[in-house]
Amino acid sequence: MKINQEILDDLTAKAKASPRLRMNLDLRDSAEDTSQRMLNAIEPGSPLPIHRHQTTSETVVCLRGRLVEEYYDERERICTDRIELSPNGPVMALNIPAGQWHTVQALESGTVILEMKNGKYVPAREEDILKL
Repeated sequence: MKINQEILDDLTAKAKASPRLRMNLDLRDSAEDTSQRMLNAIEPGSPLPIHRHQTTSETVVCLRGRLVEEYYDERERICTDRIELSPNGPVMALNIPAGQWHTVQALESGTVILEMKNGKYVPAREEDILKL
């Protein structure tokens, strides 16, 4: 598959039409693929809980737009770092360590990221969502 502007535009249109203001496109070869690779279009205002992935790191590459990744401290329940990502900015990709509490916020309409994690998709469990 070639990832081009047409694919990003289509995914963005679907994200704008979604109540969650985001939409992903699975890039795996099959359901048996043991990785997670996806494009994720995220619009400003999309609600994304502060969460963690206990068994895998997560790589995020900003293909279009601007977003901020926020890291949180579980004990203090405060944001400890805000990292802005954009294709032409100082940071365009980030590897989030396993176990790191984080969330993402789109800063521009049309923001699309490439996300990669190890292992099959496992829905977030209650203990992996941080409530402030």
